[in-house]
Formats: sequence, C-alpha cells, structure tokens
Amino acid sequence: MDLTALMQEALVLAAEAAEAGEVPIGAVVADATGTIVGRGRNARQSGDPLGHAEIYAIREAAAAIGDWRLIGTTMVVTLEPCAMCAGAIVNARIDRVVFGALDPKAGFCGSLGNLVQDSRLNHRVELVPEFMAEESAELLQQFFRRLRAR
Repeated sequence: MDLTALMQEALVLAAEAAEAGEVPIGAVVADATGTIVGRGRNARQSGDPLGHAEIYAIREAAAAIGDWRLIGTTMVVTLEPCAMCAGAIVNARIDRVVFGALDPKAGFCGSLGNLVQDSRLNHRVELVPEFMAEESAELLQQFFRRLRAR
C-alpha cells in the first residue's frame, strides 16, 4: 500500500476544503489493496456540525463496500482525528489510521487521549502518527495565517 500516494490525495482534499473556506483537512479510506474507497474533506462551515473529513470518508467507504464494518481498511488523514472521529473509526472497525499533523487541542489518537487504542473497547486501531506531518501542518498554518490577516 502506497501511503505517500494516499496522503497526497488527502492533502489534495484538504486544499479543496481550504479553497471552500473550510479548515483544510482531508481523509481517504483505502481497502486492503490500497484502492481508495472513501474520500472526505471538512465541510462544517456549510452547516454540518458533523462535517469532518473522516466522517465523510467513512460514509463513502461504507457505501462502496456495502457494509458498515470497514475491516481491512486504512484511513489516511491530514490531521490527528478528534474524539468524535476517533469514535467513528473504532465503530467502523477501521484497522489502521495514518495521520499527518498532531492536534494538541483536539486530537484523540495520542495527543489528548488515545480512544482508538483504548483496551476497554472491543476494537483497537493500529496508528501511524505524524506521517508527512510537515506537509499537513503547512496547509493548516497557511490557512490560519490567511484567516488572521483578514
């Protein structure tokens, strides 16, 4: 599985989110062969409080696979998932999460907590943190710089 190519696709989705005025976060879900089965980008500003990239990618992957259980899949996302998304990842039975930048204010895959690897839950997720973190962080930093300049 080519994690670099998957992260590059997530970065493209994040850039699209930024162009739409959304926080630049992108996510993809790939099956065991590395084929992307779900894509998502942030869309909260459009009025969806659950409009996180991970949620959209999970929904699209479940529709493509035809099952809510995304066993054998990998999610690649530009920013460490929050508590809501971490819970959705566990509930969808995603096997592995690869993420870019750490999120010290809301991340729940190691920063503030680690919901996806909590031994009390019935499913635990393999984590690959800070993969292409610089590229992911740069998109976020540019977005917030432009926002503050307005």
